[in-house]
Amino acid sequence: MAINRQPVARRCKRYDISPSVLGYAKKETNRNQNNKRRKKASEYSLQLNEKQKVKFIYGILEKQFRAYYEAAAAAPGRTGDNLLITVERRLDNVVYRMGFAMTRRQARQLVNHAHFTVNGKKVNIPSYLVKAGDVIEVEEASRSSSIFKRLTGQDAPIFLLPAWMEREKNALKGTITRLPAREDIDVPVEEHLIVELYSK
Repeated sequence: MAINRQPVARRCKRYDISPSVLGYAKKETNRNQNNKRRKKASEYSLQLNEKQKVKFIYGILEKQFRAYYEAAAAAPGRTGDNLLITVERRLDNVVYRMGFAMTRRQARQLVNHAHFTVNGKKVNIPSYLVKAGDVIEVEEASRSSSIFKRLTGQDAPIFLLPAWMEREKNALKGTITRLPAREDIDVPVEEHLIVELYSK
């Protein structure tokens, strides 16, 4: 898999997003502190920037992202909404949203290492798309790991869950109560620009 080794804080500055969107609370950069552009961005540049921003936030490569777009365009409803809802349903994102991982990058690694089950079956594919009613749970053998032990007990951190999922208190288990809607997704992106870019 292709790896972008550019610092996360610098990429966040480039796409004008807070590192907290990715789960990084303490990253920052002094690059271009006044946020002044050297020249006015073209229409194409704005569209490309929005696409790259979503790919960066969710950790998706171009080939897979293009496939998501084509599926979103073929589905009923607004293409941009469908696209964001699809990437939000990825298992690595769901693991992150439920608070089982600090960042999406960590969530992707944990899923790859088969630490989670979906409806009782091990799933090690980060791009697996969850459905309404799916139950995501930390695999029994992984619960003794320090990564997950910190999530239970009196000192367990509190997470603000999206409205489309639930997580049992002091348990390593969550449920997808419904599919997400566009208003449930707090990613700072103008998805219509992505649709315009791919429509050319």
